[in-house]
Amino acid sequence: MNVSKAVLITGCSSGIGRATAVHLSSVGWKVYATARDAESIASLERNGCQLISLDVTDEDSMRSAVGEIERREGAVGVLVNNAGYSQSGAVEAVPMEKVRRQFETNFFGLARMCQLVLPGMRRQGYGRIVNLSSMGGKLTFPGAGYYHASKHAVEALSDALRFEVAGFGVKVSVIEPGLIRTGFADTAVGSMDGSEDLYAGFEEAVARATVENYERGPFSRLGGDPESVARAIQAAISSRNPRSRYVVTPSAHLFLSLRRLLPDRAWDAALRTSYPQPGR
Repeated sequence: MNVSKAVLITGCSSGIGRATAVHLSSVGWKVYATARDAESIASLERNGCQLISLDVTDEDSMRSAVGEIERREGAVGVLVNNAGYSQSGAVEAVPMEKVRRQFETNFFGLARMCQLVLPGMRRQGYGRIVNLSSMGGKLTFPGAGYYHASKHAVEALSDALRFEVAGFGVKVSVIEPGLIRTGFADTAVGSMDGSEDLYAGFEEAVARATVENYERGPFSRLGGDPESVARAIQAAISSRNPRSRYVVTPSAHLFLSLRRLLPDRAWDAALRTSYPQPGR
């Protein structure tokens, strides 16, 4: 039987998703780029991408997108789970409806997309699943606990999935970017409520630190662009035996190494040099 290597990428309206769609199409992959509103990514057609509407928080939308590609190609050959955003704020202060929305996009949508594409991958004995995590899937910065929790969950799910589907010819990889120069920082800062409670000053400091790290501080020079992530994704889906994890950008290598080396108390002490501690 013919083996489909068609690529489905979620969250292509900007940043990493958009860059990945452009890059993979330019090197010969057949790319299905998706966004909630397909018209918002119309320009990707000029890069050779096929466009499909897909909302990873909507069951019917996810089923429809996967079903359409299976009708055209036989199966989704490669799934790149990129859709996601950062919900910032103190753990006590973020309303639970926002917490649930964070997990619906960053984790539950990703998990459901895996479930939907796997039957087709198993039938053809080939598949690649690439889950976008973050260095934040292995470490945690204050003021972003729910974002980090969602990415820790992606890491755990990917580890289990990698073992479970390898025998069917499906390989699973995680991408762990560090600081990436996209609209990520603006979205993270914009997600805060600006609460006037005990955490207000803390959240303002988190917002300043986020913008500083991503845009103009010393750590920003250790960041990368979305294209660097796209190249890592290409490496993961092109290899016969892809790595389980791809760390992207010098900042990710630095912070992940520090977190492995430092005990919890030392890590917390290091964080206090950049973040004020609520209640003190």
